[in-house]
Amino acid sequence: MSENSAAAERWKVPAIDGGDGAGYLTAGRLEELQKAAYDEAYERGLAEGIAAGEEQVTERVRRLEQLLHALARPFDELDDQVEKQLVELAMTAVQQLFRREIKREPAHVIGVVREAIGLLPVASRDVRVHLHPDDAKLVRERLAPSDNEPAWIIVEDPLLAHGGCTVTTDTSRIDATAEARLSSVMQQIAGDQRHAT
Repeated sequence: MSENSAAAERWKVPAIDGGDGAGYLTAGRLEELQKAAYDEAYERGLAEGIAAGEEQVTERVRRLEQLLHALARPFDELDDQVEKQLVELAMTAVQQLFRREIKREPAHVIGVVREAIGLLPVASRDVRVHLHPDDAKLVRERLAPSDNEPAWIIVEDPLLAHGGCTVTTDTSRIDATAEARLSSVMQQIAGDQRHAT
């Protein structure tokens, strides 16, 4: 054999199926790699999709909570407005009843005068009872100072409203006008309303 034939025998044809030389891809090996790549991509995509979905759900829950809170706020404000309007309605009703009672029963001014004078110190002097002229006439006819009250005189004041009076001395003044008494009732209503909240 010649040298050329010996070299020809030594050369071996490489295996096509990748049996001994792992560098070649076969159809089976290529399929395994594709499946592994697909599975890896699928798992990564699934994890990213779940994370994105959870993020979207969290964001939507946050928006829903904000929306529910915003929807509840007008009801709170509405409750406050209704409460204020009910108090105003009650005050208006009290005013109307008060004024109607004064017109219906003008003689109640006698009780107002007696109560106002009763608030004065016993040693009061120069007591003046200021009344509307119509009320002054009624008080002159029906009420005179009693023994345990200081002496007083009536002063007609057309600026005073019916049903009230002011009592003055040299040192004090008692406001028993209809407006002052009504204001006191209103403050009590408003005070009760504030304590109820």
